[in-house]
Amino acid sequence: MMWNRKKKKQANQALEKKDLSIHDVRQAVHAYADDKPQSVPLSVLIHEDLTLDYELLSPYLHAIPTKIYYMSRETYQIFEEEDYQLAKDMDVVQEAVDEYMKQTQEIPIIESDPYKRINYYKLEKLNLLPYRPNREFYMTNEEFMITYKKPEN
Repeated sequence: MMWNRKKKKQANQALEKKDLSIHDVRQAVHAYADDKPQSVPLSVLIHEDLTLDYELLSPYLHAIPTKIYYMSRETYQIFEEEDYQLAKDMDVVQEAVDEYMKQTQEIPIIESDPYKRINYYKLEKLNLLPYRPNREFYMTNEEFMITYKKPEN
């Protein structure tokens, strides 16, 4: 068993670092998702600090990215290094929205807001937000997922 682990590390060391775009990384994640067994969650690709496991992605990337990319555990969106806080905020708000809906059977949006903006006050009232993000999030039309992109009306 140990021999296999050592062999894997040596193979990984042979991979060169390359300037890979976020598009390249997204394609690799999609290919990994298509190939993985159904019983394996996509979240295995995400380290505790939201960085991606390039060792698992190496068969698809054929290199290690020079840039750091992050992936939201809750929405599986991939972000560049400068958007790390956005990835963290998405996870915090999506978790809070899910828990709010579980407790109240309601969607925590601002009443009569045409953009379905998330109501932080409703989430805070139930102590579901550890902090209030400095940006707005919106409810999408798919499976109660949030987005940071303001919908077009």
